[in-house]
Amino acid sequence: MTRTATARSPQAQVDVVAGLITDASGRVLVGQRRAGTHMEGYWEFPGGKRRPGEGPRRALERELREELGIAVRGAEFMAELTHRYPDRCVHLELWRVDRFEGEPSAREGQALKWVAPENLLTLPLLPADLPLVEALSAQRE
Repeated sequence: MTRTATARSPQAQVDVVAGLITDASGRVLVGQRRAGTHMEGYWEFPGGKRRPGEGPRRALERELREELGIAVRGAEFMAELTHRYPDRCVHLELWRVDRFEGEPSAREGQALKWVAPENLLTLPLLPADLPLVEALSAQRE
């Protein structure tokens, strides 16, 4: 799935990568945005901003190591979209993480939870993540 933002006033684009991480029972790992951050309190797929010149896979590996303490051993690109918030434009790439080492833990103080895929839409998810979750739901049906 690819989505593009509508033309409006120019905004700097923030390039973000996120991982779809599942456990043995098929639940999906999500984290809650911390107080004091953009969109605090919303839930999201783990990940973060790409650094200048950093490829998406390397950014995914770095972000998940920093945020969750895991080492990505296998990941496959799934989807991308561009979403405009009132104050920024986010280009998001979602990767399915199918192999990793370590046990995910909240290394940045964020709340984490494993959620059954069919229950993801019951959470207050980041607006940029909603189309991805809806696409995942459609694939399951």
